[in-house]
Parts: sequence; structure tokens; C-alpha cells
Amino acid sequence: MIPDPTAAAASRATEQDKNPHDEANSSGAINQSEDESGNENRQKSARRRKRPHEGSENVKRKSARAGRGGAGGAGGSRGKRRRVEAVTLFEVLTMGRSAMQAVIDDWIEAYGKKRDSSLLDLISFFIQCCGCKGKQKTSTHTHTHKHKHIHTHTQNTHNQVYVCLLSLPGVVTAEMCQSKDDSEVMSKMVEELDEDAGLQYKKFLAFPWILTVTWPMDTDSVEYPLTQPGPYGRWFHSEFCDFVAVLVARCQHSVVFDSYLMTTLISLLTELSDSYVRPFRHTCTLAAVKLLSSLVAVALSLSVGIENSQKLYQVQKTKPVRQRSPPQLERIQRKIAELREKRAEIESMMDVIFKGIFLKRYRDVLPEIRSICMEELSLWMKLYSSAFLNDSYLKYMGWMMHDKVPDVRLKCVLGLQGLYGDPPLLPKLDLFTTRFKARMISMTLDKDGEVAVQTMKLLLLVSKASDGALGPGDYKQLLQFVFSSQRPLAAAAGELLFARVLDTEARASDTQEEINAEAAHERQASARLRALLHFYQKSELHKHVVYLVDSLWDCAGDLLKDWNTLTSILLQDASPHGPGLTQAEQAVVVEILVASVRQASEGPALAGRSGAKKVMSSREKKVQVDDCTKLTAHLLVVLPQLLSKFSGSCDTVASLMKIPQYFLPECHEAGSTQAASGLMAELGAALDRHPDPDPALLEAAARTYLSLCAEGEAPWCSVTRTARDSLVRRWVDRLTALLGDSLQGESPRFSADGEKTAEILATLKKLGAFHNCHNLLEWDLFGLLSPLLSAESGEGGAPPEVLLEVLRCLSSCMLWSLNTSGGTLNSREKAVSQRLQLRLFCERGNHCLSHSDHRVQQQAFLGVCDVLTAHSYQLQVWDPASFGPLLYTPSPKLQRALLIFVCAHVFVGPDCDGQSAAAEDSELERLEELHRRRNLLAAFCKLIVHGVLEMSMAAEVFTHYMKYHNDFGDIIKETMYRTRQMDKMDSARTLVLSLQQLFVRLKREQEGGSRAHPGVQTFTSIKELARRFALTFGDLVKFRECVVVIHRNGIDFVFQEFSQTPDAPTPPYLSYLTILGEFSSKLLKPDKKIVFSYLQKHTAEHIVDLREECWQPLIYYRASLLAAAEGEDAASYVSSDRKPYLPGRSAFSKTKPEESKSPCPFSPVDSKVSKGHRSSFSPSHQEQTADADPFAIPDELPAKRLNFEGSDASTGSKAEDDTVDVEL
Repeated sequence: MIPDPTAAAASRATEQDKNPHDEANSSGAINQSEDESGNENRQKSARRRKRPHEGSENVKRKSARAGRGGAGGAGGSRGKRRRVEAVTLFEVLTMGRSAMQAVIDDWIEAYGKKRDSSLLDLISFFIQCCGCKGKQKTSTHTHTHKHKHIHTHTQNTHNQVYVCLLSLPGVVTAEMCQSKDDSEVMSKMVEELDEDAGLQYKKFLAFPWILTVTWPMDTDSVEYPLTQPGPYGRWFHSEFCDFVAVLVARCQHSVVFDSYLMTTLISLLTELSDSYVRPFRHTCTLAAVKLLSSLVAVALSLSVGIENSQKLYQVQKTKPVRQRSPPQLERIQRKIAELREKRAEIESMMDVIFKGIFLKRYRDVLPEIRSICMEELSLWMKLYSSAFLNDSYLKYMGWMMHDKVPDVRLKCVLGLQGLYGDPPLLPKLDLFTTRFKARMISMTLDKDGEVAVQTMKLLLLVSKASDGALGPGDYKQLLQFVFSSQRPLAAAAGELLFARVLDTEARASDTQEEINAEAAHERQASARLRALLHFYQKSELHKHVVYLVDSLWDCAGDLLKDWNTLTSILLQDASPHGPGLTQAEQAVVVEILVASVRQASEGPALAGRSGAKKVMSSREKKVQVDDCTKLTAHLLVVLPQLLSKFSGSCDTVASLMKIPQYFLPECHEAGSTQAASGLMAELGAALDRHPDPDPALLEAAARTYLSLCAEGEAPWCSVTRTARDSLVRRWVDRLTALLGDSLQGESPRFSADGEKTAEILATLKKLGAFHNCHNLLEWDLFGLLSPLLSAESGEGGAPPEVLLEVLRCLSSCMLWSLNTSGGTLNSREKAVSQRLQLRLFCERGNHCLSHSDHRVQQQAFLGVCDVLTAHSYQLQVWDPASFGPLLYTPSPKLQRALLIFVCAHVFVGPDCDGQSAAAEDSELERLEELHRRRNLLAAFCKLIVHGVLEMSMAAEVFTHYMKYHNDFGDIIKETMYRTRQMDKMDSARTLVLSLQQLFVRLKREQEGGSRAHPGVQTFTSIKELARRFALTFGDLVKFRECVVVIHRNGIDFVFQEFSQTPDAPTPPYLSYLTILGEFSSKLLKPDKKIVFSYLQKHTAEHIVDLREECWQPLIYYRASLLAAAEGEDAASYVSSDRKPYLPGRSAFSKTKPEESKSPCPFSPVDSKVSKGHRSSFSPSHQEQTADADPFAIPDELPAKRLNFEGSDASTGSKAEDDTVDVEL
């Protein structure tokens, strides 16, 4: 193999000492020590005359600190110049662009004098940039170099100069070659692997140097400068690219065209970019494509020179014959020919780089290299379109749009954006557009969000470039992205919609002559609005105006913020330029108006849409305040007119009522009480116009009044509060009169007719909606409505619709009473009165839980749960020094009723798949029903979490954790964690109680012999539930006591009150130990001994025969405790203690060995449990067979074999070391 570089360098140094004369005369000598030369003075003078390229790497360098100190004054005094010269080309990367230019200029000057050694400096620079670090060891000699694969013989045609760059990955050796046409030399350009030595090497020609690169085979994971994390990697990438650009820019008028520098450099980069080593391939590919980009700049400058010379030639040609100068024309022609020749030479270099490097690396396995190639290719096509912008090069961009890595696809899309954004380049892109249009459209669905967004922007440029590039079907697919859940993609689609649909209609309307600018603006806005309405009506898949407005906000903000035009279009019946809007179109315009007001007030944050900017800048905040001021000033006056015009449409009025919620109180126009009074009057009239108002309308009105009546310094607060109080007082008075006529007698009976009932129901809905947002305690609605709940059900009771609204109003009354108790309870009498109301409400709610109508039952349940939860919270935050709510504990009857209601209305229907019980129910109805059940369960669990109900009542909920895991698993799991935070010991006991309840039900079901009840779970499911419970104990140290309590409780449950008789040799609940064994893995080693001793204390009182099948659960549980210490499961531990039985015979065969026929009672003696033989056991198979007889361990579980004292002990000392002492 290749000899060690250090040894090779040492041997070459020895030969240099023997042949100093050859070293002095060698043209490839790079560096010699002062004691190796016979003429020290001459060498010193020659060294002083050398330029910085020799001082950079081949002379004794000064310290890096001195070099960095001279970076700032690279063009200054002689001392500073010397400090710049004392650094290598690699170190100059750290010194900035000005120092880089100075050093490169000096290197070019030195190259003109001694190009071979200067080229070696440049080669060394690129090798170091690939990650080669450490000192250089150089030597110069002529010898015969032999090793396993490379045989280089010394001839007169070439001398050899070795330069070994010791590096972390490997070694680079350079040999000087005098003739690149030598066939023997070219035949040795190889790249081979030596797996035995763990090395690989590559030998190639970069004339006049033959480079041999040797490196280990496992260097792909080694970091190199381009892959360094953090800012250093980005900085090196930038500086490295700048170096290549500056090098070509400084050489473009001189050595670039000497057919020597570029040939060597391109050969070096071509060979290293084709290497197996990732650092060489990545770094040199980047250098090559940047070199081509720099050559493109040179070619462009030459083209400009040619163009200017041609113009000058034409000027000279147009002059009269007397003024024309033939010598000057000849000089111009020669210059043009020279420039064309240089450009052809540059283009030839670019072609070599493209074919030799790009075509091999654009499909490289490394995605970073593919991204670099695509990024630079787009730059070449844009800058030098005459040579690169054709279908031969564009096809690579189209192909790489199918790349698997998002960054490569992104670079292709960004490059195409630059091409389609340049109008002069568009005619050359027609064929590419036709060929790859389908791929570009499909990339809008890319899994990478940034690629999808940039592709949409690319298609926008394609659409602007040619009207026929995209067809109607393409636009229909692309414009649907305005409803996307990703805001950047939706905004890009909004730009396409505005440019293709809205702006097109506006330009068409501008072709007609207008009288003035205002009319022209109104016509343009009207045309755009009609186009938007037409698009919205055609998009049948989505009906979300708020998302459409958000998508158009960035590009069509002027239209959406033109509230004057929007309201004028809504208020006018017919446009002077065409027919008016239909009723459906008016409703859509109202939704657009409301959505634009919300967008201007709250920003782009929408539920269900991600990617919006979360933090607003100061400029955006100022724009937001200005928009809110404008909309408040305008809509405060115009909104009453809109409410009056659309008073007949309940949905439109509900939408318009949301607008005052976004008003800005600090607006100057808000001080007009007359406008506020008019708005309040119209709001009240709109509520009175609808005898049976929609819930959406009532909710919007209640929230609007809450926003206008909020505590603050808004000028309209007094006006709005007065209007609200007057409205509520009128409703309360009317309800009092109606109920006075309907409830008569000592025992209240509801006796209203249909018309009065409808009026009572409408008034109750209004009061309920307002009481949900406003504090209406001063009108004592609790005393007014509570008699309705005491009325007898049936013929004398109120209708279910009325009871439903009454429960909602009373629930709001109690919640407001508890919420304001800190300021209103100033005496004990008021506190007692509040507790009496709470007790009365809970009793009436408990009574309604048995109502015949399920809606009343659910509302009563939710109302009681909410009130009790609020009462518990108020007890935690109130100040004991002052009066507060008195303690109220729900009665056991109420607690049982709540639990029964949950079990009857939540855990019903399907098991775990969440399918609808009725096949004909639609998916929407199923989801609504599931949402309703989840609300009921969450309300009940909150009572447990807040300590209102005993924690043991959660056991029934926990039993359904696995059965209804898909529907309610998250709620039940969160309840477990919350109860564990309250009291981890009680929480553990609750888990045990849930398992014991399921086990007892299954036991009774099997003993009864009746058909399976839907609420009874199988033994396998109970065991799986125990396993899932055990997984919730993550921190074994934190929950150590809990797990021990679970085991002790389970052992007590099995052996409590058990009296062994011949008819009942085992405890009835012995199979529960198999379930309990799921928690054994959560025991710590000291606790395992404690639990095992506790188990032995209970089993010592009874006669236990481990060879009987009835005791198999005990064996399984004991094994789980013992196997946990060894890191095994119970099944494998049980099977390890059995003798391997013969194939085809059952593990519990009645035919047993002679020594095992007589029963061996289980007594407290010392024994050893052998673990020598391990047989296979399948727990999954056990669970499959457990359903047949869940209380007997299946036959696949081998019986436990114990080596008692006096038994046959045939194992040697090695077997004794593998035994475990167990105290029985």
C-alpha cells in the first residue's frame, strides 16, 4: 500500500541532505531548510525576492496573529504589506475582501514569474478548503517510487516533487510532471480501494502536478468547513465563493487566457468533484460551478466590449471617406476579433466545466450538491441566456423538479421565477412551459409548504407571461387554494385570483369613458366586487368568506378596506351602470364587509389557518389603529341604515350585529351620542322585529351590547347601558305578566295556551342569551323562574322547550351569583340565602334528570355540573376574612344520580370504533352526537378533578378507558393525571377499584351462566386495561408507594375472608393475580421483596399445591415478581423454570414422572429455582385463549417446577451459580 506520509517525508528529507545540488537546481523546489542548502546567503536573497505566493505556503510563515493584524492595512505601508504576505491563501479568507484582492494580485504577479509553485499554492488552497488540516511537509527529489498499486519510474521526461499535506481525513501527495502526453503517466491515473488497510486513494493529473489523494474509507461522517454548524459554515461558504469570484475577476485580463492556469484548475476540480470522498466532491463542485459563474461574468464583459467596438466601428464606417481612418478601422476589427476569440475560449472553458462536472454532479447522491447545481444553472441561464437559455439546459430544471428532497425542488422553482420574471426571456420558455406545466401545477400540493408557496408564485408569473399558458381547468384547480389551511399558500393563491379575475374585470371597466375620478373608482370597485361574488358562487366546495377575505387581504386590501363603496353598494337598490345585487349576493357582500372589519381589527389570526405572522411590527400596529378609526367613524353612522334595510333577514342582521364589536372607543367620532343612540335604537328594534329570534342573532346582539357597555372611557357607554337596561326591564316585565297568568294555584301548574307559550319561550331565549353575557341579578330572575321547575311534569308541567330555557337562565343566575359573591356577600344572611339557592337549584336539577325529554336531562346535568364546579372554585379563591359562599356538599343521592346519568348517556352504543349506532345516520350527525357526549363526560370529570365528588366515583369512568379509547381516551387520561396530582395514593386505589369492579362483574356473569351483558368486558380486555394503567406510572421512584399499594390491595382482594375447604381449595378471585401481574414491572427491586413477602404471608396460611392447574395464577404472579428483578416478563420466567416436556404432550399431562406423582404441599421451606432450561412461551397466544376461560391460566403456560431439598440435583457448580434463592 501507499507508504506512511510521515515516513515518506523523512526519507525524502534524507535524500535531500545527500543531494543538495539537485535540490538547488530543481525547478519544483518549494521549501528548503536553511541547514540543507550549500549557499545560505543566496537562498535568503532569493527568498526575499519571492512574492507573497511563496511566502503564503512555501516559506517560513509568521504567526497567524501577525497575519490577522495586517489584514486591515493590506494596501498600506510596507510593514503592513509584509504581514499580509505572511499568510496562506486559505488564511486570507478570514481577512475580508480588500485583503483578499491584494493577496490575489500578488499571487498573480508571482504566477507570472514562477507558475508551477504558484499553482501548487492554489492547489493547496482548494485541498485545505476540503477539510485538510495540519502542517505541510514538502520535499523535492528524483527517485523511483514503488508500492502495491502505483509504480512511478524516474525518467528524463519528468521530475517528481512530492508535497504531503497531512490532514485529518488523509494525505495529498503532489508529483511534478514535465509532459502530460506521456502514455505511461496517464495509464497510472486510477482510483482504488484497499479494504484490508481501510484506505482508498485517487491518483490524477492536474498538469504539471500528479496528485495522489489518500484517505480512510470511513470519512463520510467527518465534518468539513462547508458543513460546519452555525454561523461559521455560512461564513465560510460566502468567503469561499467570494475568493473564486475575485480570483477570476483579477485574472480575466491576464492569466485566464494563458491555457495553463485554467486547464490545471479545471482538471483539479473535475477530478476531485468526481471523488468518492464527500468533502472533496462537495467543496470542489461548489468551486467549479462558482468558477463557471465567474467565467459567465467575464464572457458578459467581453460581449459588452464586442458590442461597444462594433458600435464604434459602425460610427467610423458612417463617417465620410475623408474623415475615415483605415488604421483605426483595422485596429477596431482586430480588437473585435480578439475579443471574440477570448469569448470563444471562455465559452469553451464553460462547456468543459458543464460537461465534465455539472452533468455528473446534478444527480449526485448528496442533496446539497444537487441544490448547488440547480441554483447556479438558473443563474447562468438568466445572466448568459444566449448560451444557456435553451431547451438543452432547461430540461435539467424540469427533471430536478421531481427530486425527492424539498430543497432541490425549491431551488428549481426559485430559479424559474427569475426566468419567468424577466420579459425578454419569455419567448425561449414556451416549450418548457408546455412540457412541464403539469408538474408545476402538481407541486402546489407539495408536502413542503415553502415549495408549494413558491410554486404558486411561479404559476402567477407564468399566468402573467402568457394568457393561454394555463387553461380554465388549471385556474379552477389553483384558485381553490384561497381556502387552504396554510396562510402563505392561500395568500399566493389570492394574488393569482386578484391578477386573473378581479384585476381583469377592473381593466375591462376602465376602457369606458368616465365623467370624473370618483365615478371611475366606484365602477372599478363594483366590477371587482361582482367578479369576486361570481367566483365565490362558482366555488361550490367552500363557503368560508372569512378565509377568502384573509387570502385577498395582502393584494386586494384597497378593495376590502373601501368600506364607503361596500356600504354604498349595499344601500343602493340598483346601480346606475347595471342591475342591482340579488338577495343572495347582498348576503355575501355583508359577510365580506363583516370579515374585512374583523380582519382590520384583529389581524390575520384565524382558527384553522396556520402560518400567520404572530407578532406585529410598530408600522403594522399603526396601520391597524388607523383602519379601526376609519371603520368606526364610517360604520357608526351607516350601520343603523343597514340594519333597517335588512331587518327582514335574520341571518344578515346577525352578521351586521357583529360589526360594533370591532369599534374603536378612542375614535373621535365615537363622542357623538346621537349616532350611538340611533345605533342602540336600531339594535333594539331588530330584536323586537323577530318574534322567534335565531340563537345566532341573540348571541351576536348580547356580545355586541357587552362590547359597547364594557367598563371604560368610551363616550357611548352611558347611552348603551341605559338602552340595555331598558330592553331587559321590558322583557322581564312582560315575562312576569305572562307567568303570572300561567302559574296559578298553591301547587303551581303551567296553564298557558300555545300563543302565550310561544311568547314566553321567545322572551326566555332573549333573557337567557343576555344573561349568559351580562349580569342581570338585579332583576331576580331566579325567584321568577324557579317555580317553573317545581311544577309537576306531565299535564300540569311546562313544555320541554320552556324547561330547557328556564334551566339555562337559572344556571346563568347561579354562575353570576357565585362569580360576584366577593362584592355582594356582605352579610351572613346573604351567604345563607345564596347557599339555599344553590341547594334548591341542585335539587330541582336532580329532579329534572329523570325528565322524559332527553334535552332537559342533558341541560339539567350540565347546569348542575357547571354550578358545582364554579362553587368549588369560589371556595378556593375567596378571602376567609370576609363573607363568602358557604360550603355546600352535594348529597349522596345527587352524586349517584350524576354517575348513573353519565353511564347511561355517555358510555353507550359502540365500543371502540366510534361508529354510529344507526347505520342511516350521517357523518355530521354522528360527530355532533359524539361532541355532545364528550361535553357530558368532561363536565362530570371536572367535578372529580375539583374535589366536588369523591375520587372513588372516577373508578366507573376509568373502566371504560380502553373500550371507548378512540372517543373519550384523552378526557379519561387527563382525569387520571389530574387526580394523581391531587392525591396519588387515592388515585392508585381508584385504578385498583376500577379493575376489581370489572373483574367481579365478569366473575358474576360467568357464574350466573346468562348471556353476556354489553357492559361486561372480557378477561383479555381487563388485562390490557391493567397494562395501560401500568404504563401511566412513568417515574418509578415518584410513584413507588402507589405501585406498592396497588399490589397490596390486589393481594388483599384475592385472599380476604378466604377459608380453604375441600370444595373451595382456591380463593374465588385467584385469577385476579394474573391481572395484578401487569404492575410488577413498575416495582423497584426493594419493593419486589416486600410485595413477595406480603404474598407469602397470605399463602402460608393455606395449603398450596403448585402442580394443580387451579393455582396457576399464583405461579404466574410469583413469577412476575421474581422475573422483574432479572429484566424478564412473567411468562418467560415461568417457562424458564419448567422441564422441557416431550413434543406432542401437553404441559399439564396427567402422566407425570415417578417422583412427581404424589402431591407436594406448598410449605415455607428454602428451595432453589433453577433457570437452566428456557422454553418458548407466547403471551399473545395466551390472551387469545383466555376468553374461553378467563379465570384459568391457559395450557400454554407451563407449570412451575421447584427443586426442593432432597430432590435429584444433577446440575453441577455452573448450574448452581445460575440459581436464585427463594424463601417459600
